[in-house]
Amino acid sequence: MEPAANTNGREPVLEVKGLHAAYRRNRVLEDVTFEVMPGTLTAIVGPNGAGKSTLLKTMLGLHPRLGGEVRFFGTSYRNAKLRVGYVPQRGSVDWDFPTDALDVVLMGLYGRIGWFRRPGRRHREQALEALAKMGMADFAKRQISELSGGQQQRVFLARALVQDADLYLLDEPLAGVDAATERAIMEMLKTLRAAGKTVMVVHHDLQTVEDDFDHVLLLNRTVIAHGPTGEVFTQETIARAYGGWLRRREMVPG
Repeated sequence: MEPAANTNGREPVLEVKGLHAAYRRNRVLEDVTFEVMPGTLTAIVGPNGAGKSTLLKTMLGLHPRLGGEVRFFGTSYRNAKLRVGYVPQRGSVDWDFPTDALDVVLMGLYGRIGWFRRPGRRHREQALEALAKMGMADFAKRQISELSGGQQQRVFLARALVQDADLYLLDEPLAGVDAATERAIMEMLKTLRAAGKTVMVVHHDLQTVEDDFDHVLLLNRTVIAHGPTGEVFTQETIARAYGGWLRRREMVPG
C-alpha cells in the first residue's frame, strides 16, 4: 500500500460532529463524529444498512439531518461545493435519460459555467480529457444507455474529475464493475491522492481495504473506528462494526 500524504500541521478538509439522520422514524446515523485530513484515501466500510450512503447524502444536504454539524474546508457545503465532487451509486441514476457520455461529463462543469450558459470549446476539451483519463474518449458521443455498467461508472467518475475538486466522495464506485474498470478506478483514485486530493469511498470488499486505502472509517450507524488502516482495521473493530457475524476468513487482517 502506498504511503499516505503527510498531513502534519494541516487543517481537516472535512469535519463531522454529532451527526444524526433517520429514514421515517428509524435512526440511521447516531452521533457520527470524525475528521478527514487532506491527501488521504479513505474506505467507508460497514454492513448493509449501516448508513454509509446516507452519511454521504446527509453531509451533502441530499438527505435531511436531525442534528450535528458538517464543515467542508472550514465552511458550509454551500460555500465549498465547487471544491467537492460526488459520485452517487450507479443504481440511483436514470441511465435511460437521452444524453451522451460527453454531455454527462460536461454536467460536472455547470457549477462553474452556470446552468444557463452553453459550454465553450475549452469546456468540451476539458470534458474530453477527463473521458480520456478514464479510457472512454472513443465513447464520447455514445448514448449512456448503450454503455455497459463499467463504462457508465467510468463516465460518472470522469464527470467528477472534470470538476477538479479537492475532495471526492464516491458511493460504491466499484460495485458491479468488471476487473479492468475496478483497476482503472483505483489507479485514478490513487493518482488523485498523489496530487494532494482527498478521496472517501463507500466500499464493500473488505479483502482489498488494506491494499488500496490508507485510511478506513468503520461505520454501523455510528463510528466504530476511524484512522490509518494499519492501526484501526483489525479483527476486533471489524467484528464490532459487523456485529460479530462475519466468518473468520472474511476478517482479513491477521
